[in-house]
Amino acid sequence: MVDANCTLQLKRLKENLADARDKFLGYPVSKDFDYSALNQFFQYPINNLGDPYEDSTYRVQTHEMEREVVDFFAELFRANPKDYWGYVTNGGSESNLYGLYIAREMYPKAMVYYSESTHYSVRKNIHLLNIPSIVIRSQENGEIDYDDFENTLQFNRDKAAIVLTTFGTTMTEAKDDVSRLKSILKKLAIQDHYIHCDAALSGSYGAFMEPRQAFDFKDGADSISISGHKFVGSPIPCGVIITKRSLKDRISKGISYIGSSDTTITGSRNGHSPLFLWYAIQKLGKEGFRKRYQKSLEVATYCKAALIELGIPAWSNPGSITVVFPKVEEHIKQKWQLATEDEQTHIICMPNVTKDQIDAFIQDLQLAELTAVTPCLSTF
Repeated sequence: MVDANCTLQLKRLKENLADARDKFLGYPVSKDFDYSALNQFFQYPINNLGDPYEDSTYRVQTHEMEREVVDFFAELFRANPKDYWGYVTNGGSESNLYGLYIAREMYPKAMVYYSESTHYSVRKNIHLLNIPSIVIRSQENGEIDYDDFENTLQFNRDKAAIVLTTFGTTMTEAKDDVSRLKSILKKLAIQDHYIHCDAALSGSYGAFMEPRQAFDFKDGADSISISGHKFVGSPIPCGVIITKRSLKDRISKGISYIGSSDTTITGSRNGHSPLFLWYAIQKLGKEGFRKRYQKSLEVATYCKAALIELGIPAWSNPGSITVVFPKVEEHIKQKWQLATEDEQTHIICMPNVTKDQIDAFIQDLQLAELTAVTPCLSTF
């Protein structure tokens, strides 16, 4: 029996969560979802253990939906219809770990190359896998420095190369050109190489960008990861990893206990997340994803224009829904939960962000500017 104190605590938590949800602009999390139709499935211990493409002796699972999610993103990423595989992960960090894990198994003595703008999880994953690595400089916009990459690669031409690219960096949503990096590897005759693309945010709408930007399998990627709770939206953090089936088979091990192959990072896997993503895909479809992106892009353009009109030097990378500008006063940062790094902050115009929210944020900036000027006037 739940006592009064427990009920009060849950009520307070719900109020705090609702308030925080309605006032954040700095993190790539969509909150405009409605999965109430799936509430009936919370009474089941859904566990997607094992390979989603194989039967298991544990049948309280959503493998069928998980495969459909993988199919959807594999098509968006232009994977070979006869050579792809994937699964729904706990988030981008696990997805990146999986890509690096396959690469290390293929090339145990390889060197990893990643830019200084790469997500922090990559450094942690490289440490966990105990792979030597070299950090490549980033350009001013956050994109990898291709000249530095080529020059650095020349000193290690005797080693296989594992290249970690980013399609939507954390602070500026910069996008590394996979095709250009692939060309550099070819130019230097480094045949043993693996390219993993961390497309946590931008990968979900990369196929709809105009002009198109190079990040997918046809451009040269060997594996691609996205986050499900970002652009798509989910009450539980999750991700998707897509790779080539021929590469996945290198690490597969049969487990008699579950009657399936061990091909994922974790043993037991959350089976509700594939259900959320599947439901979102069913509701939206490709055209819905396209419209969702275009709406976000429109709000981002509006946001950037409003900041520039206020005299703030705001900017964004091509095709990005992230607007970058100098850091703001602490109370504004805290109110709107703005991610800030060094002297830079940003607003990420996720599908749930509206022009009214942008207007309210701009009003706060105007009020802060007015407050800063008023004391100076009073001294005259």
